[in-house]
Amino acid sequence: MRSCGSCCFSCNSAAEISGLIDRFGEETWDKLRDAARVQDTFMTYEVYTDNITMQLVTEACKMLELEQSVVLGQFGEYFFEFCKRAGYDHMLRTLGGNLFEFMENLDALHGYLSLSYKEMNAPSFRVEKNNDTLLLHYYSDRRGLYHIVPGIIRAVAKDFFNSKIKMEIVNQIEEVERMGKKEHIVFLITQSPDFSERSLQKKSLNHSEKHHWGTVRNSVHPEEGKTSKGFEPVYPDSLCIDLKTFCNAFPFHIVFDEELQVRQAGVTVQRIVPGLQTRCSQLDQYFTIQHPQVTFNICSIRKFINSHFVLRTQRDRMPVAWRERPMLELRGQMLWMPPLRCMLYLASPLLRSLQELEEHCMHLSDIAPHDATRDLILLNQQRLAEMELSNQLERKKEELQQLSKHLEEEKKKTENLLYAMLPKHVANQLKEGKRVEAECTILFSDVVTFTNICSDCEPIQIVSMLNSMYLKFDRLTTVHSVYKVETIGDAYMVVGGVPIPMSSHTERVANFALGMIIAAKEVTNPVTGGPIQIRVGLHSGPVLAGVVGEKMPRYCLFGDTVNTASRMESHGLPDKIHLSPTVHHALRNKGYQMEERGEIEVKGKGRMRTYFLQRNLKVTESEIMGLLVHHADNDRNMNHSTRDCASQLPHYRPALKGKPRDSESYGSLYSEDEPSELTKDSTPNKPENKKPSADKRSRHVHTRFCLLF
Repeated sequence: MRSCGSCCFSCNSAAEISGLIDRFGEETWDKLRDAARVQDTFMTYEVYTDNITMQLVTEACKMLELEQSVVLGQFGEYFFEFCKRAGYDHMLRTLGGNLFEFMENLDALHGYLSLSYKEMNAPSFRVEKNNDTLLLHYYSDRRGLYHIVPGIIRAVAKDFFNSKIKMEIVNQIEEVERMGKKEHIVFLITQSPDFSERSLQKKSLNHSEKHHWGTVRNSVHPEEGKTSKGFEPVYPDSLCIDLKTFCNAFPFHIVFDEELQVRQAGVTVQRIVPGLQTRCSQLDQYFTIQHPQVTFNICSIRKFINSHFVLRTQRDRMPVAWRERPMLELRGQMLWMPPLRCMLYLASPLLRSLQELEEHCMHLSDIAPHDATRDLILLNQQRLAEMELSNQLERKKEELQQLSKHLEEEKKKTENLLYAMLPKHVANQLKEGKRVEAECTILFSDVVTFTNICSDCEPIQIVSMLNSMYLKFDRLTTVHSVYKVETIGDAYMVVGGVPIPMSSHTERVANFALGMIIAAKEVTNPVTGGPIQIRVGLHSGPVLAGVVGEKMPRYCLFGDTVNTASRMESHGLPDKIHLSPTVHHALRNKGYQMEERGEIEVKGKGRMRTYFLQRNLKVTESEIMGLLVHHADNDRNMNHSTRDCASQLPHYRPALKGKPRDSESYGSLYSEDEPSELTKDSTPNKPENKKPSADKRSRHVHTRFCLLF
C-alpha cells in the first residue's frame, strides 16, 4: 500500500487509510474513498501515483473542514506511529543520538530502503546547525507534500528525544535542477527540551550510568584519567599505504578536483569505465548524479556532502560491449580534502540482487572482501524473494475478498429470485432442509363455460379478460393475507394458513371467496357482454407443503385436502361458494350466512353433505373488497382520512408476512390474530373511548382506500 516512491517519511497510502479508520471509523473511510473515487484496497509493494494521495487529502479537507496543512501535518504524526508499528522502530532509533544527527541520516535511510523499493522517489534532506536552531532543507519533485514533514519531525522529537520543537517555513523556492523544477522548502526548527518529571528521571538515570562507566574506565586506565569525551585521535606523519594497494583495496573509489577532473580511480571502476584511465578526464562526461538530484559541480556536491551519492555511467561513453547492458550505478560517500582541494568518492556498486550482478557481467569477487555490499546483495536477494511471496499473498487475499464480495452479491440475487418465486418463510425452511405440515384452507375457482368462451373469441380477448380478473383477485390476496399458489388457465388456487400459520385462515379464505364473487361481476364476458360467472370451492384440512423442481421450482401443496377442495369447485354452481363440511364447521357462529345444499355424490369421495356460503353478516361488501365507504354527511371525517392517506402513503409495502395494509383497514375481522407491527406503529396512542364500532371501521376504510391507489 505504498504510494509512488513511498517509504519512511514519504506519503503512504496504507498509513493514510489506517489513520482515517482508527480516528474516524470505517464509514468515514468509505465516504472519503467514494468521494475521491479511488480503489478500496492497496497492495503493499505496488506503485501508485501521488494523485491518489492528493485526491484523498482534498476530499478529507472538505469532509473534516480543515486546511490542507493541518490534515497533512496530522497525517505526518500518524505516519510516524504507523512506521513504528510496521517494524521500523528500531531502525529509526539508530539513525542518530539527537535530532540533528537523525535528520542528517535520513538520506542514508532512504538509500538503504531503495535497495528493496527500486521505484522509490524519496525526498532529499540537508541540515544546517546554528546554535539552538536548525535549518532543514527539503528537496522533492513530488509537489504539495511538504506539510507532512513538520508532523513527522515533531513526532520523532517528542518520542525519541523527549523534546518539543517548533517548525516554520522561512523560505520556499523552486530550483531548476537537471531533472526539472524541484520544490525546495526551508524549515526553521527551534528545539526546547521537555523538562517533564519522566524526562528528568530518565536524564538522571543516564547521568548515573555514564558516571558509573567513567569510574570503571578510570579504574582500568588510571594513567589516562580521561573519559571518551576527552578522546583525541592520533594521525601518522605520513600515509602508510602505497597507491597500488589503495586502488586495489578500494576498487570503486574516484578522486577528482574542483574542475571535476579525475585524479585517481580504483582498478575495477577503471576496467568498467576505461575513459577514467585517461589523465585529466572529466568526471561529468562519464557519470551523471542520480541522487541527490543536484547539478554536477563542486559547490552543489559540497552542499549535500552529508548525503549519499549515486552516480550512473553514461551509455554513450561506455565501451560497445557495455552499451547493451544496464548502466552501472555507484553508491557512496563524498569526502572533501581541503589540503588537496579534491573530493574523494568512496563508493560501491549499487546492486540489489544476484540477477543484477549477472546482468552487469560482474561477480562477487569484483567487490572488495571488506565491502558490506557482498552481504547486502545476498541478504537482499532473500528479502526480495520474501517480498515477492508477500506480494503474491496480498494479491491472492485481494482476489479472495473480491470473490467473496461477488459471491455475496450473487447470493443476494439468488435469494431475491427465490423469494420472488416462493414465500420467504418457505424459502428459509427450504434452505434449512425442513418440511412443513400444517392445517390450512384451500380455495379453487374457475370460469363457467370457459371452453366455449375460448372457442368464440380472439386470444387477445381471452388474455384481457383473464388479466382483468386476476388483477382483481391478486389485490384481494393482499387484502386478506392469503397466499396465491398458482393459476392454470382460468383456474385460480389460493391457500390460507400456509406458509405463514394463522388461526383465522378459514375466515380469511371465506372473505376472499366472497370478494371473488363480487369482483367477478366487474369482469366482462367477451361473448355475452355481461359479467362472467365463476365457481368457487373451499375445503380445510392438513396438507404437506414443499418445493418441487430445480429449473423452475414451485411451492406446491400435497394431500387429500387439495383433492377435496378441487372437488368442491368442480361440483359447485355458477356464482356460488361451495363449502365442505370442515369449512362449514369452522365458520359456524362467526357471523357467516350459509345454506345447506344437502348430500351430493362427489367423485372419489362418495356422498358428502355440502354447503353454500352466502355472505358475511358482520361486515359490508366494501370492507370485504377493501374499498372506501363514502359518508357524504361527514366531510370532516373525509378530510381527516385524506390527511391519513397522505401521511401513510410513502410507507405502504405489500408483503405476505403479518397483515398487509388492506387487512388493517378492518382489523376487527380477524381479531383473534395479533395486530401487525405496521398497525401498532402507525396508530397513535389515544385514550380509550366507547364509540360505535361502525365509525371506527369507517375511519380505517377511508385511510385504506388512499393507500391502495
